[in-house]
Amino acid sequence: MMYGGKDLSFSAAWKLLILFFICFRINSFSFGQGSESDSVRQRETFGGQFLWTGIYTKYRIGEKLWYNGEYHIRTRDNFINEMNQLYIRLGLSYLLTNNFEITGGIVTPFYWVDEKQYPENTPLDKVVPQFRFWQQFLFIQPVGRVKVYHQIRLEQRWRRDFIVDSPFELTHRFRYKLMAYVPINSKELQKKTLFLSLYNEIFIQAGRSIQLNFLEDNRSFIGLGYILNENIQIQTGYMRSIQQRSNGFDFNDRDIVRVSLYHNFDFYYKKKISQSESIVPNFY
Repeated sequence: MMYGGKDLSFSAAWKLLILFFICFRINSFSFGQGSESDSVRQRETFGGQFLWTGIYTKYRIGEKLWYNGEYHIRTRDNFINEMNQLYIRLGLSYLLTNNFEITGGIVTPFYWVDEKQYPENTPLDKVVPQFRFWQQFLFIQPVGRVKVYHQIRLEQRWRRDFIVDSPFELTHRFRYKLMAYVPINSKELQKKTLFLSLYNEIFIQAGRSIQLNFLEDNRSFIGLGYILNENIQIQTGYMRSIQQRSNGFDFNDRDIVRVSLYHNFDFYYKKKISQSESIVPNFY
């Protein structure tokens, strides 16, 4: 569509890129900065380098029903020196329209203790589990050649400290992610397409044990992806994560390299060879 000699689709794509750049700069500078008026002590920011690898699966098992699975291994300390997290996220998605789906499921993460964050001789469990339920609402918004995703996720988490015999406590987490895929060597996201992947996600938490750190996390990501075929996509890139610590004053500032493999498959239509039309699932 042309207006005044300008391609509106191209213009919209650039506006989205500018929006994501602004989000990334906010993530970089607005958190973790010490207050000049603070007379007690300077705010501390704790850094770290992480590697997050993940496999994302999305399998169609009914006309509007999908199985979602995520399998993650995350390491820390110069990216690979220590184990950090291992978790599985499982869910079922229902496609209300081609651009709107709802999902619900369970998550079973395991966390490895970072002993440097505790005083010496503190009795600690090396690995602590966490139990979650999660619900998600995903809106897909085509903007010209760009595909924009609005993801709203709710989580109910039973979690505990690493200190031995700490009790499990229920907390709630609310997440909003704005994400975009921008094709580079093609006009559409199709087979053999290289694309730019961008997102910003904010995490808000609540619960009896949450007193000062309601802003749990803000994540900004930029990376490249490649659609190998209709079933497989790969992505890699850099993520900046700013986390508010439990005292509400100090922050974790994490540099994270992400490597992800996405696999989808349509079991439902494979059984119905006579069907002339198939809905290809969206990667996210």
